[in-house]
Amino acid sequence: MQLFERKDEFRKALLSWYQREKRDLPWRRTSNPYYIWVSEVMLQQTRVDTVIPYYERFIKKFPTLSDLANAKEEDVLKMWEGLGYYSRVKNLQSGVKEVVAEYGSEIPRNRKEISKLKGVGPYTAGAVLSIAFGVPEHAVDGNVMRVFSRLLLIEDDIAIPRNRKIFEEVVMELIDEKDPSSFNQGLMELGATICTPRPRCLLCPVRDFCQAFHEGRQESLPVKSKKTKTKTIPLFAFAIRNPEGKWLMKQRPSTGLLADMWEFPMAENTGVASPEEFLKMNLGMKFEGFESLIQYKHVFSHLVWEVESYLATANDNALSGYRFFSTDEVEALPKAVPVLKIWEELKKKIPKDKKN
Repeated sequence: MQLFERKDEFRKALLSWYQREKRDLPWRRTSNPYYIWVSEVMLQQTRVDTVIPYYERFIKKFPTLSDLANAKEEDVLKMWEGLGYYSRVKNLQSGVKEVVAEYGSEIPRNRKEISKLKGVGPYTAGAVLSIAFGVPEHAVDGNVMRVFSRLLLIEDDIAIPRNRKIFEEVVMELIDEKDPSSFNQGLMELGATICTPRPRCLLCPVRDFCQAFHEGRQESLPVKSKKTKTKTIPLFAFAIRNPEGKWLMKQRPSTGLLADMWEFPMAENTGVASPEEFLKMNLGMKFEGFESLIQYKHVFSHLVWEVESYLATANDNALSGYRFFSTDEVEALPKAVPVLKIWEELKKKIPKDKKN
């Protein structure tokens, strides 16, 4: 293939473009492997613009491996609040604890050892090794697979996990051993800014090497089978306040969706009962002042929540599994986006003199 015959030209074209055009991102101003690890975990399934302020706050709060290893999980979740995919940060903290306890606070510098850490998969391992330590290792994500699907006219389905190995082998064949950091970041940057799902081929620094471009097939690649249809679940959510102005909350289980995050009482809307009837039947508390709040959809990777939220006042004590919290306490609890939407709406309604 032309690309493999012209490796040096390809590397030079990619690296010179990257050095000239790369975005100024905070994690690119450091070679600290811990900071790079944090950024790579945050960037999984999350847009760069969204990640930047979270990254900066997180690093300020937990500037060292030890700071994160010793932090309370609830404090860590609070710093991740709104980013979603909360298992990422729980695994990150677990992995950091392993580094501190088993590796003397030194992140391993080879794929075998770093891959033993909780939550560190092939991509994260390769990214940290190449960017922080200059080790020539592949770091293949969706962007990189899209780039090479087009460059080499690879028609294997990138949604099938076993096909990732094809792209890992390609990267290892082509990687610049003198500067694997810029090579891998250049591929990521190319996929994120130029070789996007709607490619901007005329701006591409490596289009001369691209078989799909020369054959006019760039729009049809990569091959990616569609995900199974997402399930939609209608839900009721109830913001319940007692006469002292405290809010009824519960913590989700420590495993599963939105693990350990705090939420208002929520339940599936089966269509059998009205919200008021449902509340009385299932929570068994006396309520008054029932009113509608907001309705919204929240999309997860595999399902959609259609939420109807309501505000009510309760005169009874909290049920088993629930606790009442002051407004300031609720503000401090880690909450997922579906709950944050309700909370932001509630804060508009809470009289300033009752916020504490």
